[in-house]
Amino acid sequence: MKRTAVAVSAVVLLLPLGACGGDAEAGSRSTVTVTVGYQSKTINTVTAGTLLRSLGYFEQELDSLHDGHTYKVAWQDYATGAPITAQMTAGKIDIGSMGDFPLLINAARGKQLGRPTHLVSVTGYNLRGGLNTIVTAPDSKLASLRDLAGKRVSTSVGSAADGTLVRALQRAGIDPGKGIEKLNQQPAVGASALAAGSTDALSQFVAWPGLLAFQGRAKALYDGAQLNLPTFHGVTAREDFAKTRPAVLEAFLKAQERATDYLNEHPVTATEKVAQATGLPAEVVYLYNGAHGISTFGPALKPQLVSALKQDVSILKSAKLTGDVDVDSFVDDQYAKKALGEAGYARRLAATPPPAASEVWPKGTRKTRTFTSPVELLAYVAKHADGIRAGYVPDATTGTLWFADKAVWVADGAKLLPFVAPATAQAYVDGHVGARVITYAEALERAS
Repeated sequence: MKRTAVAVSAVVLLLPLGACGGDAEAGSRSTVTVTVGYQSKTINTVTAGTLLRSLGYFEQELDSLHDGHTYKVAWQDYATGAPITAQMTAGKIDIGSMGDFPLLINAARGKQLGRPTHLVSVTGYNLRGGLNTIVTAPDSKLASLRDLAGKRVSTSVGSAADGTLVRALQRAGIDPGKGIEKLNQQPAVGASALAAGSTDALSQFVAWPGLLAFQGRAKALYDGAQLNLPTFHGVTAREDFAKTRPAVLEAFLKAQERATDYLNEHPVTATEKVAQATGLPAEVVYLYNGAHGISTFGPALKPQLVSALKQDVSILKSAKLTGDVDVDSFVDDQYAKKALGEAGYARRLAATPPPAASEVWPKGTRKTRTFTSPVELLAYVAKHADGIRAGYVPDATTGTLWFADKAVWVADGAKLLPFVAPATAQAYVDGHVGARVITYAEALERAS
């Protein structure tokens, strides 16, 4: 009997203090561990991941619940959404953030395995699709999507970037299944393959295209915003967790709202926090998350984003990655509405992206300068060539922000117009007599 008692005591001592959404007795209180899966380098999820974690807002909101529990947050960082879904369906992650295509796979896998999940909020979005870009090597002769026929293209199958690739190829008249050799690779592996010359192009999501362009390791071939279809990342939660601990999920969404406000009110400081946490260059983070960046942040589940999600289902079905997905039952805004309040949620729902603008980040300052036109930006850069940390200009056709020195420039009389990709620049030239593509150096000289 004594041996049995000792054995039982030992087992009790070895039990963990908490599990996903679970309790463990600790004196008169219990400890609840909430596990959050996020993607630190997918920087338009930062309001539900990297930035939120650095600000400590979720822990603060949990501390304010005063419900007799002690809360612990376990943050788990991943490169893509697929492993987050795997952990959620295994009951090991409570809340996760990922892109639109992975969200659909999350919904399908959850239902299939009896662990249903729900999309409860949005992190960052672009209403035209500019979060995804197809890039080539800096010295590549490829100039348009049609040039990809028969070529090797790296992407992460089932990702938002893969969806952009499939749609873009279809519009270019290329069979995405047979017209190219698709390499299914993680973003970092694809970037290495592009550098090694073992792939001809790379289709990836934020922040990889901007990072590679900034580092001089790639140049843009196709701007995802040419599709004019919304793309976004969002927050998904396990249904059983949401029903068992609705106050905890609402605390997360309140914290996300606070992180969104922080990012919008302090874009440079938020950028530096994310850069420090991820190791990404701050200039690249700002391209996407800045005051006029490619990504707009807001937690509301906008109708146009839900509509885009429904259109994405057919792409995944054709790739045999999912069957039918009931998007309407997957989307659940009740928790966000309660967390933000009806008026607050309505305000977020009605919010629109800031207007496109040219912007310079001078060296040695935490403030940026905004200009009404790319020509004004060029004139400023020409006068302060040694004092510029980064310059950003919106594509003249799509509005997608890009690095000024990496853009394709067109001179049309007195106008100097930037484009992300060569094909869109050439399309403008073809439609405007006298217009021509010029170098960045020529653009600076003309503006000075």
